[in-house]
Amino acid sequence: MKIASYNVNGIRAAIKKGLFEWIREQDYDVVCFQETKALEEQVDESLLEEVQYHHYWHSAEKKGYSGVATFSKVKPTKVITGCGQEVYDKEGRVLRTDFGDLTILNCYFPSGSAGEERHAFKMQFLHDLKPFFLDTIKERPNTIIVGDYNVVHQDIDIHNPKKNDKRSGCQPEEKAWLAEWFNGPFTDAFRHLYPEKQEFSWWSYRAGAREKNKGWRIDYLSVTDSLVPTLESCAHYREVMHSDHCAVELNLDWKI
Repeated sequence: MKIASYNVNGIRAAIKKGLFEWIREQDYDVVCFQETKALEEQVDESLLEEVQYHHYWHSAEKKGYSGVATFSKVKPTKVITGCGQEVYDKEGRVLRTDFGDLTILNCYFPSGSAGEERHAFKMQFLHDLKPFFLDTIKERPNTIIVGDYNVVHQDIDIHNPKKNDKRSGCQPEEKAWLAEWFNGPFTDAFRHLYPEKQEFSWWSYRAGAREKNKGWRIDYLSVTDSLVPTLESCAHYREVMHSDHCAVELNLDWKI
């Protein structure tokens, strides 16, 4: 099974840059997009038909903001939009798809970079959503939680940790939350497979950061314990540029 998680920073703009052609070339079973910034009806219907995937959307009420969408070759056995908390659901941040015994949660965690108020909102999201995730895996033990978490896990996951330690995404309380997450019922698929490898998933548009590979790893594929033995490979496609993020790919020994 081949899965991709991709913050596209506006799916309509990414499509114009060849997103769907690349997705078809890669032959993914499931693709989870974050920050779609669009309603389904705002995307050209003919393009959606051409990509030849089933597609499911959870968009924000505010136009041109946030949102997630999951595309799959096989039709899911169940689709659930949202997490049941209106304050987050109106921003289109969680989309669940089940494929038999496997559950994929496509998530776009809030960014706190806009200021103290949004950072506080982000921390509240982390607090409020953890019970939701834990309840989900009690019901669905084979679960993958993919998406843009907007948090750096360890120093190896950012090009200059000391310089950025006061920015949202790198603050101690966020890193502590994610450390607890990965020390608990979830495993960071990439870090499990490559303990010492440094790869990033987001780069600033400033000062040629992507060309110099001065980035952050904030997009993750978290898997429950039962799926760890199925992990085969994980990759970041830095050279494929439809967004300021790159696609993160996971291959695992699982059939849907």
